[in-house]
Amino acid sequence: MKNLDVSPIAENLYDPSQEHDACGVGFVVDMKGRKSHKIIENALTILQNLLHRGACGCEENTGDGVGILLQIPHKFFLRKCNEINITLPELGEYGVGLVFLPNDSEDADACRKIIENIIVEEGQVVLGWREIPTDDSLIGQSAKSAEPSIKQLFIGQGPGVDNVDVFERKLYVIRKLAEHSIGNSKLGEKDFFYFPSLSNKTIVYKGMLTGTQLEPMFPDLSELDFESALALVHQRFSTNTFPSWQLAQPFRFICHNGEINTLRGRAGSRPHRSLPGTEQVPGP
Repeated sequence: MKNLDVSPIAENLYDPSQEHDACGVGFVVDMKGRKSHKIIENALTILQNLLHRGACGCEENTGDGVGILLQIPHKFFLRKCNEINITLPELGEYGVGLVFLPNDSEDADACRKIIENIIVEEGQVVLGWREIPTDDSLIGQSAKSAEPSIKQLFIGQGPGVDNVDVFERKLYVIRKLAEHSIGNSKLGEKDFFYFPSLSNKTIVYKGMLTGTQLEPMFPDLSELDFESALALVHQRFSTNTFPSWQLAQPFRFICHNGEINTLRGRAGSRPHRSLPGTEQVPGP
């Protein structure tokens, strides 16, 4: 009988025990901090070239997940918010959240009310909500069936907050309180709720998509005044968790292309410890 194992043997720095699939990641940055739309264009090109590092399900147009993390495009948001009568303060003095909400209108309204009440209770200012233009015509039925309603939330810095870092921590508290409150509610579609990001520094656009679907799904990314000095992109190859809109990366602070939550024990070796703050981060 022929030997069906055609894996290469251990040699030099190569170890077949480390052979595994992993997600595709990319990072683009202007070293002098100059914001431009070219950064976005380059990042989207990376995603298109990472299709081989992602995966799809039974439908080739349903991906495991794709996303991009960027600096807040202040110029773009000033223009868009002015069109819907939302007045934005200076950059750093407002936070932007990308929010996944239930498709049921009553549940979505209930989530929004809970979030707004928490913002007020925490001494911050509800500036308004923006309907994000989306186009899901290219994504598969499996992804569409789990697709949430996607909105943007703008939160102003309250009078008791004296700097951008304190405000960023306040936004974190607001997000966690909202997650706990909605998660413990009796809303029928509460599992659709999720904050991909809530920050006064960065924003995440992501979904259960492929690398070529992110830009068509979110036309914001094609606007010339949508600018950033950095872009972190991720194409997911899910190996130990099922795909979902929430588990698409980047996460709010990081992305990773390996199983950082998989522990491998060896006799006589010191056990690995998770990175601080990533103990419950799902793997790709």
